[in-house]
Parts: sequence; structure tokens; C-alpha cells
Amino acid sequence: MSGPYILVVDDEPDIRMLLRDVLEDEGYEVALAGSVAEAKAARRSRRPDLILLDVWMPDGDGISLLKEWSDEDGLPCPVVMMSGHGNVETAVDATRLGAYDFIEKPLSIDKLTITLSNALASDRLQRENQGLRRHGAATADPVGDSPVMQNLRDQVQRMAQHDTWVLISGEAGVGKQTFARYLHARSARRENPFIIVAVGSLTGEESIAELFGTEQGDRIRFGLLEQAAGGLLFLDEVAEMDLQTQGRLLHALDTQRITRIGGNQPIAVNVRVIAATKDDLAEAVSEGRFREDLYYRLNVLPLKIPPLREHPEDIPALLDYHMTHLHQQEGLPARRFQAGALDRLRRYHWPGNVRELRNFVQRLMILGSGDEVTSDEVERTLSGQTLHEAELDEANLFPDLPLREAREQFERQYLIHQLERSEGNMTRLAERVGLERTHLYRKFKTLGIDPKKLKTPLGV
Repeated sequence: MSGPYILVVDDEPDIRMLLRDVLEDEGYEVALAGSVAEAKAARRSRRPDLILLDVWMPDGDGISLLKEWSDEDGLPCPVVMMSGHGNVETAVDATRLGAYDFIEKPLSIDKLTITLSNALASDRLQRENQGLRRHGAATADPVGDSPVMQNLRDQVQRMAQHDTWVLISGEAGVGKQTFARYLHARSARRENPFIIVAVGSLTGEESIAELFGTEQGDRIRFGLLEQAAGGLLFLDEVAEMDLQTQGRLLHALDTQRITRIGGNQPIAVNVRVIAATKDDLAEAVSEGRFREDLYYRLNVLPLKIPPLREHPEDIPALLDYHMTHLHQQEGLPARRFQAGALDRLRRYHWPGNVRELRNFVQRLMILGSGDEVTSDEVERTLSGQTLHEAELDEANLFPDLPLREAREQFERQYLIHQLERSEGNMTRLAERVGLERTHLYRKFKTLGIDPKKLKTPLGV
């Protein structure tokens, strides 16, 4: 794979040529611009991974470009400023506008290469952390030493050696994103971005804008396809993608070209695709909800992740891992499982799979007390009760209300609970409770529930 793509903007030809030679020797891909106009055109034609930007140019200045390129989320890539007659005020302005660093000329090549390397590493780490916070993912390798897990890891390591698309299927919570990250970390693209598309949270034109980006004059919003350049695009719950977006995405990935909304210039993209689904895509194809050509394109390398109940021998290792991880990362008090508690958890069917197990451990650490987890505590927690809740159970089950109010209270609590279990996704909720979406929205309005305020982040 080619290295990061750097745009060098400087009005002195000798400096541009020198920087190109040095950076290409370091393994970077380099584009050159000698003016503000050329810099705008180069940035429009391809999203840089980093911009090396001179302050003073014949037709403008770098500080003005920083202001123009910045949006509500900051700069879309790291920018390192350079100047032969900079001053403290200019450096402060550049930093305030989001520049990673400010380097004075004459340039020290050693300092420059170290700065660029650090800027790219910092940006990669920041994006990864944002993705993990947004999607609740874990960075660890898949946990477990059962034959099932060993076979899955072997399959993924073989898949990682090729650049073919992969379709990961399995029930909600089995760890499809974890396996996708495991594959990416072992592929030739591992130093490049891992970009998540939360398909279920996008609809229609919104999904096209998110994937392909937008242009409005000199204002450019880079889509997820460009952000994933050289790396991996992870389509989470791909079955929920609408047919229009499916067709446009397939064409873009087959031709390796996209056009931003509002733009007219084709842009090259080079990404590997991993899609994940809990649904039967073949069935979705037969029902006309999913394109057959996209299905066969995705299904070149299928990977089926079994539910946790099919490899219960991994449960102790998963409990130990999440107990340790939550203790180290969140400072929660570590506890030990008594033999009876551990045996009960081995026999539990875990309908929410690994995600449910992690949430279960977190609840034990937050609400429990004492160094050991007992079998009684496990039973209460599995039933969703604390000890105090158990004492109040009868009063909650039979509230002292008229029948109509009691029914509305139950429906309200039931739908809120099911919405949380559906991760805020209305399509999943409708399937789970057996109601049409239109009926469901009317029911929410009647009960005074605002689903937008109750949505939870997507999980693994």
C-alpha cells in the first residue's frame, strides 16, 4: 500500500522540489501546489492525509486558508505551517485555528519528518478513539481459546492477506466489529484508516452525503469514502442500507471513483470493504430489499460468527477480560466470581452475546459490593434487579392504578426498554415488538415518548 498522501503548499519551487524528494524517500505520496488557488484545486481533487502549508503566497496566505478549511469539527486533516518570516502572533493564530505545529524556515529535515510522523500518528489515534467512543467498540483481539475461536482467528488471518471484500454475519452483539478490526490490524492496510459507516443511522440523501461528501463553492466536506482512503470501510448492519445508496456505493467501489454532492469532478478512492449484518442477506435479496449484485460482491469471503451460547467454554475468559479491562480503563473495583456464580454464567444462554456479557460485568462492578460475586447476586443481576429492586418487585408488578393507566405505564416502560435493546433503531424495534413503524410512531406519540432522546450509541 502507498504511504500517507501529503499536500505541500509553498510558493518557492526549490523548496517544493526538495520537500517532494525528501518525503517520497520517506515513503509518502506527495502533491505540490505553488499558490492558494493551486492548493484549493489540489485539495478538491483528493483529500490529503496531511497538508504542509506555507504562510505567505502570491495570491493569499495560509492563515486565511486555515479559516476557510476549518468547520465545526475542526480541520479535516492535520496541517503543519511553515514560514521564513513567522512571528509569535502568526504561530498563535495558526495553532488557534487547529494547525498541528508551526515550523520556521530554513527547514530542519529531521525535525520536519518527525513532526509529520507525529502529526499523522496523532490524527490516526484521535480518529480511532472517536470511533471507539461513538460505537462502543473494544480494541482487543477476539477473546477465547475454544476451537471455535481459534478457527475464526485462523480464518481471519488468511482473509487479511488478500484485499477482497468480506461479509461478516452473526447475531447482534457477537463481536462483528471486533473481528473486522482484527482483520484490518493484520492486513497490508493496517497503517491506514478504519472507518465505520453506521448504516442504520443514515437514510436516503443523508447517507449519500455522509458517504460521498459535499461541495459548495470552496467549502468541501469529505465523505467517509475519502476518509477511508487506503484503508478499510466497515459497513455496520449493511442490510439496512436503502437501495439507492446500495447502487451508488457499488458503482463507486467497482469503478474506484466518486463524485461529491454538488461537485462535478470524479475523485479516485481506494478502500477495502468489510460489511456486517445480523440479517439473512440472501433472504433480503429475494424480498427485493437488497441488491443481488452487491450481495455477491460482498459475499466473496463470508465469515460467520457464532453466538456465545455455541462456545460457552469461552465465557470465563470473557468475564475475566472485561472485569480487568473495566477496572483498568474506568477505575471500577475489580471482583472475583465464586465457583457457583461462574457455573451459573456458563449455563446462561446470553441472548445479547458478548455485548450483553460486557454490560453484565459492568453492572456487577458498579452496583455490586464486596470482593466476590455470589450466585445470588448473579441471579438478581441476570433478572435485571438489584436487591432493593427485588424487594420492590411486587409493588412494581401490581401498581395501585386504574387498569387503563397501569396498561399505559406498562406499554411505556416496555417500549422504552425494547428501544434501548434495539439501540435506538426503529426498524429493529418494529421487528422486535411486532408493530408496523407507522403504528409504532403513533403509539410513541400517544404515550409521550420521544425516541430521539432515548437513542443509545451503536454497539459492536
